[in-house]
Amino acid sequence: MSSLQLHGIVKRYGSQPVVDGLDMAIAAGEFVSLLGPSGCGKTTLLRIIAGLAPCDAGRVVVGDTDVTALAAHRRNIGVVFQSYALFPHLTVGENIAFGLRARGTPRGEVAAGVKAALASVQLQALGDRPISALSGGQQQRVAVARALATRPRLVLLDEPLSALDRKLRETMQIELRQMLRDAGMTAIFVTHDQDEALVMSDRIAVMNRGRIEQFDTPEAIYARPGTPFALNFVGLSAQLRGTVAGAEDGCWLVDTGSGTVRAPMACAPGLAPGAAVLVGVRPEMIALGAPATAQGRNRVVLAVAETVYRGANRLVYFDVPGSGAGPGRLPVEMPAHLGAAPRTGERLALDWAVEDTLIYAAGTTPAAA
Repeated sequence: MSSLQLHGIVKRYGSQPVVDGLDMAIAAGEFVSLLGPSGCGKTTLLRIIAGLAPCDAGRVVVGDTDVTALAAHRRNIGVVFQSYALFPHLTVGENIAFGLRARGTPRGEVAAGVKAALASVQLQALGDRPISALSGGQQQRVAVARALATRPRLVLLDEPLSALDRKLRETMQIELRQMLRDAGMTAIFVTHDQDEALVMSDRIAVMNRGRIEQFDTPEAIYARPGTPFALNFVGLSAQLRGTVAGAEDGCWLVDTGSGTVRAPMACAPGLAPGAAVLVGVRPEMIALGAPATAQGRNRVVLAVAETVYRGANRLVYFDVPGSGAGPGRLPVEMPAHLGAAPRTGERLALDWAVEDTLIYAAGTTPAAA
């Protein structure tokens, strides 16, 4: 059963579409992230679902109810804002009780609702504490508790972790996901942080220019990005541009200028010899220093441009000869414990499985923000 359905949502500012004919269906209990660069329409879409902004066309259906024309306070949707929007002059308990009282909930039920909400975020002992006395992580939990207290049909979260430091943010990602799952809530989470989306989501909607580029599980989007934009925006990728030279044994043969590589035809069945293409592979799938091309493997030889140490691993960047725009940089990930970093200028063989190769018809490839 769908908890939320969006049909042909359009939102324009002037003549510019910010959300452009968007469709989406989210199942009950799902945690879905809207992922994309600034300005792609994520927050605007969230505001339309919440009833905080009208859409110019389309329908918003929550459960079995068309709420497109309903005011925000009548939609029974909880919202957690980026700033948390807590009332500093109220205590933790009073903040959580605010929504319940606004709905005319009887006093006894308000107290029970506050107690249950505090327990859901493990802040039972802090009900009488002022907001100013809380840490950033505790304030985030209070904001979630306030959203859950009214037992909404849907919870919307607009980058609620962005103000936290990295360590606390990583901890809160797990805690927030677990809180919402324990409560059985359907949640939509807005973020521009790909790692956050991969960690927290059941499914991710990768957005670009008001449209959804791909809507799938984190595993599917990372392993098989459906468009060049998704490839660029979610995770690092090693990329080569080339031309289809022919086909053999279910694979396209691609002349990259750095060597011929093979890519499964099933990834891009509509190509033809002479077509310009983009070939990609995830950096951790590449092995360095392979002596020869084994069956089912691709191999190119490139020069090391620079190496970046990242603790558990190193990113080794290789120069890729370009056409017109100059050379590009191709990253390869290698465990740091494998020894010294390759020397700048050293030419090395890069080797990876044909089945891990991604291929797309060439065109405008939007840069990841």
